Amino acid sequence: MGRVTQPVFLESVAAEIETHVGGSGWERPPVLFALVRAAQFALDEPDTAAKLGLVEGDALTPIEQEDLPEGPLDETLARIAWPESVAGCALSQEIVMLPPAVEAELADVDAAASAAANHPERREARLVVAVLRDGSSAAVLRVRDAGSDEQNLLTGPDLAPNLVAALLATLD
Repeated sequence: MGRVTQPVFLESVAAEIETHVGGSGWERPPVLFALVRAAQFALDEPDTAAKLGLVEGDALTPIEQEDLPEGPLDETLARIAWPESVAGCALSQEIVMLPPAVEAELADVDAAASAAANHPERREARLVVAVLRDGSSAAVLRVRDAGSDEQNLLTGPDLAPNLVAALLATLD
């Protein structure tokens, strides 16, 4: 078997986070995670790492953060700066999707949010985006009512480019 590449590895971390967050159901606020290398975590928190059974290595450990403050997500993320010991971060967020033709008609952001909330063709989904300091990113998306099978998890590098950029900025 070949070596797992960084985007595939990061995608599996994002999928793990989606499963974790999904265990609490829907209607959740955004959830932020620090991504810490297991080896670094073992150095910083040896007792906790031992209790969790973490071994040294390149594996990433997602660490759920406290609830984010109320307010616009972009403004909240702009105020976050991670220490060097954090290799990356991830965010789980529920979103509303519209068909591309409908989305193209909505130029105004405020009007788009209102229209999306009431549109008969809207689909609710949970989006998880994970990024690392080296600039790599991965995203997974689960559409609500599509089931919880791994097969129903959509992946792609370009699912949320603006969120990727905002998360990368927290690592600068």
